[in-house]
Amino acid sequence: MRIAINTRLLIHNKMDGIGWFTSETARRMVTAHPEHQFFFFFDRKPSQEFLFADNVTPVVLCPQARHPVLWYMFFEWSTRRALKKHQIDLYLTPDGMMPLHPGVPTLTVIHDLNFEHAAGNLKASHQRYMKHYYPRFAANATRVATVSEYSKKDIASTYGITAEKIDVVYDGAHSNYRPHSDEEKAAIRARYTEGSPYIIFISTILKRKNLANLLKAFDIVKEEWTDLKLVVVGSKVWWQDELAEAYDNMHHQSDIIMPGHVEPQDLSALLSASEMLVYPSYFEGFGIPILEAMYAETAVVCSKTTSMPEVGGDAVLYIDPHSPEDIAHAISRLRNGELRQELIERGRQQRTKFSWDRTAKLLWDSMMNTLKR
Repeated sequence: MRIAINTRLLIHNKMDGIGWFTSETARRMVTAHPEHQFFFFFDRKPSQEFLFADNVTPVVLCPQARHPVLWYMFFEWSTRRALKKHQIDLYLTPDGMMPLHPGVPTLTVIHDLNFEHAAGNLKASHQRYMKHYYPRFAANATRVATVSEYSKKDIASTYGITAEKIDVVYDGAHSNYRPHSDEEKAAIRARYTEGSPYIIFISTILKRKNLANLLKAFDIVKEEWTDLKLVVVGSKVWWQDELAEAYDNMHHQSDIIMPGHVEPQDLSALLSASEMLVYPSYFEGFGIPILEAMYAETAVVCSKTTSMPEVGGDAVLYIDPHSPEDIAHAISRLRNGELRQELIERGRQQRTKFSWDRTAKLLWDSMMNTLKR
């Protein structure tokens, strides 16, 4: 069988959550199924690290798709032609986008619909494109996969498609995430916070990630936990309005450390050495940092909204993301080492429900269901 995969988000040192999803699942599928030929559709010359096995043929399509107009050209023109040229039997697109009429059985992975439920999380042109085309992608795909039961229900109800068309494949955590030794933790604290204890926030900084209320909560916590620092890991995609105001008005702004993007190996150490992950996002299709923290054996504070309780189970401390006071109270509660350890132990059990091996198997099963039509 000849299988094509949209791999345009596999870019060396520039991968986001969907890029990692693509990489981790594609690597496992091509090695597990050497009897099939895989065609990886890139939008630039690929790094050799993404050609996972001998049964992978890289295909570079134009243009480089980083803008709605270029998205349209990449999928409607280049991808459609490539599917026909290479006589593809099945097309997998892990980022949700696809030709409206691909001409072959197609599985699209729609991770979440955050762009449908709130403005300001994306560039206006990107949001308009997604709101216009994603309902059509969901309707025209042979099948749809997503990463949580919450997202499955949301896609079915928002787009009016039957839930039987949607498969849940969950997410996994990078293999680099692990507990670190006391010596490693001390070294990472010395490197980033001059030895001080810290809480950590991990995410590309978008409006829906709710960093503004975490900054307000941190100011409250600092009144009692005076040596505490806050490490904010992630690129500044959105830094305006209430977030900029919250930062400018902070009393303890000097205790914020912002290293920007951090590679998984260093991020694992940063996460493991922290007092806790605080993840007050308003909306998630899954919430991978919650799972990564469990693998790093770090306690978690996160929102009680959307998919996050599905991922966190009974292993996290839940908060109302709209309340800085509630966030601050949860952080203060986890100053208690016994409670932190209890959550870590629960996390060891909860994390067994999610792995990239399981994701790849579920995604492969969904692809085979796509062929059944």
